[in-house]
This record gives sequence, C-alpha cells and structure tokens, in this order.
Amino acid sequence: MARKLCVGLGNPGTKYEKTRHNVGFMALDRLASRYGMQVTTSKFKGHISTGSVRGVDVVMLKPQTFMNLSGDSVQKAAAFYGVEREDIIVLHDELDLELGVVRLKSGGGHGGHNGLRDIIQKTGGKDFLRLRLGIGRPPGSRGNVTGWVLGDFGKSEQDKLEDMLELACDATEGLLLDGLLAAQNKYHAMS
Repeated sequence: MARKLCVGLGNPGTKYEKTRHNVGFMALDRLASRYGMQVTTSKFKGHISTGSVRGVDVVMLKPQTFMNLSGDSVQKAAAFYGVEREDIIVLHDELDLELGVVRLKSGGGHGGHNGLRDIIQKTGGKDFLRLRLGIGRPPGSRGNVTGWVLGDFGKSEQDKLEDMLELACDATEGLLLDGLLAAQNKYHAMS
C-alpha cells in the first residue's frame, strides 16, 4: 500500500492554538498521539512525523507557513516522500458544516478556504482527499467570517469539539485502511 501524507491545516503559534481555523492541527495531533507520534520535527516549512497507522505507512505534516501558504509545505513533503496527490489527506475546518460534523471527500474546489486554495495551486490539482471538520458559521453572519474562524471555540462548544476530534481520528483511520467509499458509508452516519 502506498505511503500516505496526512496534513492538518492551521496557523502556527500560541495565539492561534485553540482557534476554529486550527481544528485540522488539533485533529492531526490527536491522531498522532494515538500512535505514539509527535508532529514536531521541523522540515519542509512544517512540523512532521513519520510512522505507521495500523500498518499503513504515513507522514504527518502541520505546515508552519500560516494557512494561506500551506501548499508550499505540502508540495515539498509530498515530493520528498514520493506521495502522489491522491494519497494526500488534508484535515481542515469547514464553515459550511455544523460544529461536530465530519465529512470525507475527494477533489472539489476550495470553497473560499485559503489553505485548500494554496494546496490546489502548489500541488497542481484538486484530486487529494479531504477530511472536513465542521466549525459552523457565526450566528447571523452574511459577510466576513475572519473573526469567527480566528476565534477560540467557546466553553459550550467543547464537548462537540472533543467528540468531533475523536470521530475525525476514527474517520482518518477508516480512510487509510478501507478507502474513501467505505469510510464515507461508515462515518458520515455518525455525525
């Protein structure tokens, strides 16, 4: 089975650590800890770790370029490890899903997500896998959502966040072991 590159999207630094935009980092760290990995080695403009998830050879990456330039790190890591674009799994926040909802997909547009936009641009295509982590939209919002995505999760959101991070790990494992369709069938019904 081909090596997989699991990418958690977020912004570096303690200022952004607990923000909605960093839920990709949170999910990847949770997955890494399940397998005794720490995504801390500096390489490819990111933090990286290599290991195995239930027999699947994986590279875990948290780009440290800030969200809008995530593609630089992803492209460099994928090239170095010989990972094809369709074997890249990107874990990212999704405004268009309610908090707690996890969805898997392959390909598609960026939907206004600058991290995805840059990955599409730098890797030359859209055909990578995505694990979309619902953060919802701010109540009554129609316009700029920057303050929302760069804001911390509230106390009332913590239980849903915890459940979503666990489900994200399970769904990523399912994606790695059983493929997209089987993982979608199993995990979409759970959130």
